[in-house]
Amino acid sequence: MTGMVNMNENDNNKSESTDNLHNYEVAIIGGGLAGLRAAYEASVLGRDVVVISKVHSLRSHSVAAQGGINAALGNAPEGHDDKWESHAFDTVKGSDYLADQDAVDILTREAPQAVIDLEHMGTVFSRTDEGKIAQRPFGGAGFPRTCYAEDRTGHNLLHTLYEQVVAQGVTFLEEFFVTSLVVDRDRCIGCVAINIADGTFHGISAKAVLLATGGYGRIFARSTNAIINNGDGAALAYKEGLPLEDMEFIQFHPTTLYGTSILISEGARGEGGLLFNNKGERFMKEYAPKAMELAPRDIVARGIQSEVDAGRGFENEFVHLDLTHLGEDKIKERLPGIRQIAMDFVDIDPIEKPIPIQPGQHYSMGGISCSNEGRTSLSGLYAAGEAACISCHGANRLGGNSLLEAIVFGKMVGKTMAEDVDSVSDPAQEPVVQKVVTERDRINDFLDREGGEHVYRIRDELRRSMFDHFGVFRNEEAMQEGLDNYQMLKERARTVSINNKGMLFNHALIHALELEFMIMIAEPIAMGALQRRESRGSHFRPDYPKRNDDEFLRHTMAYLRNGETELEYAPVTLGRFEVKERVY
Repeated sequence: MTGMVNMNENDNNKSESTDNLHNYEVAIIGGGLAGLRAAYEASVLGRDVVVISKVHSLRSHSVAAQGGINAALGNAPEGHDDKWESHAFDTVKGSDYLADQDAVDILTREAPQAVIDLEHMGTVFSRTDEGKIAQRPFGGAGFPRTCYAEDRTGHNLLHTLYEQVVAQGVTFLEEFFVTSLVVDRDRCIGCVAINIADGTFHGISAKAVLLATGGYGRIFARSTNAIINNGDGAALAYKEGLPLEDMEFIQFHPTTLYGTSILISEGARGEGGLLFNNKGERFMKEYAPKAMELAPRDIVARGIQSEVDAGRGFENEFVHLDLTHLGEDKIKERLPGIRQIAMDFVDIDPIEKPIPIQPGQHYSMGGISCSNEGRTSLSGLYAAGEAACISCHGANRLGGNSLLEAIVFGKMVGKTMAEDVDSVSDPAQEPVVQKVVTERDRINDFLDREGGEHVYRIRDELRRSMFDHFGVFRNEEAMQEGLDNYQMLKERARTVSINNKGMLFNHALIHALELEFMIMIAEPIAMGALQRRESRGSHFRPDYPKRNDDEFLRHTMAYLRNGETELEYAPVTLGRFEVKERVY
């Protein structure tokens, strides 16, 4: 840390602590895989780096990733001919041709080295009998190319990177909630954050600021995401006028545990798990006759939901994922975490009985629009990971590509920032100081509010409405109703208040600030979905069941102007792969 300056004593009786100003070359908001990989790269290149995270880094949602990380290593017996070009084709086809193919080339070409780097850092991957990194089949892939560490891959990667970043001496500001970016003369020069523990306000100035805050899954009910995934980074950028790209594309994972929405890894199907309806049929033959259970996630999710809607689900709610035929040894060796989840949460041992599953929100393909190097349209501000939209996933992400994106583009943006700061002078301190005062006053005014609606009531209604109206299947009437509901919730949210008026560990305040962000970015999701009159990838409309390349082979760009969302469109970067019908 190059310096910490005490600011004026906070004379407001809601916090008696001293406000602080911190100075760094690189500030990274978000402590998950993308943020840590960027922090490691920038630090190795000699930059003074801080990681700001609203939870301890090891509680970031990256830790929950189960199934694996893709790379064309060719280690599986049936995968020796795998090449990065095959990985690129599968990714572009899986995206329903909405992915930018130059970004996909980078993702897939750099994948093998990214995995090898992680192994050299200390990641304990599962192994073949020959000692090579093991690879399993995943949906939409032509070869078994998903490298894994049992079914706890994200856990292993995050712990490995955290150790490496700590060893580099990177500073961590953990349990700090960022409320606003600081922009001076059309450049981002830092951010303002609340230390959740003691309620003090902090200004962090930096030559480069990275948003790596993850996705916005908790805007939906029935989500696999951690409670921290509320779209903070996207909202921080959006309110500064930056465009959000392809926000309507929401991935619904086919297999989440019925009743809890806990993720049941695609690795379970990759290892041979089968899906059955209440008639005992492997119904995926009706939806993807060749790929069956290993079709891409959007197709499998729609298949499951169609079976439930047609009355062929159990209790009209779920279908069965059957692992029993895999045998005790294979389940214990390769899917121990899945077994433990099923036993702990639904009292089912998958060695003996099938697991009840249903689709649930899982991933955000859309996010902050940025270049392949992570640069946004605001000088000094960068984005990476699920918070960003590069776009290498297009309309549908293939399983195993999210961890890969975080690592590949996290490294790239870390290098980009380390190089860019050479040409940047030290930020002025006064705009940071003033922004701290403005944010402190704004939040204290909120704490003074009495008699408003309950934060949690608005939040829960928003989540239910988004899931019900913008879920696996979407149509004009339902989405318009959802957008009308949103407008009412937006108005009601202006009046929310909380009972806790203090600042020490005031999680009610943090939830209220998160609700502001959720309300902000729900609108581009809803409007983007309503205006996209076609079916593509995760966005499926029975009223427009065909893909319409003539009108919608383009990215949706949402802008916040005068408090309202406006949509524009941008071309998709095509390349080596011709746009074709997507069949599995």
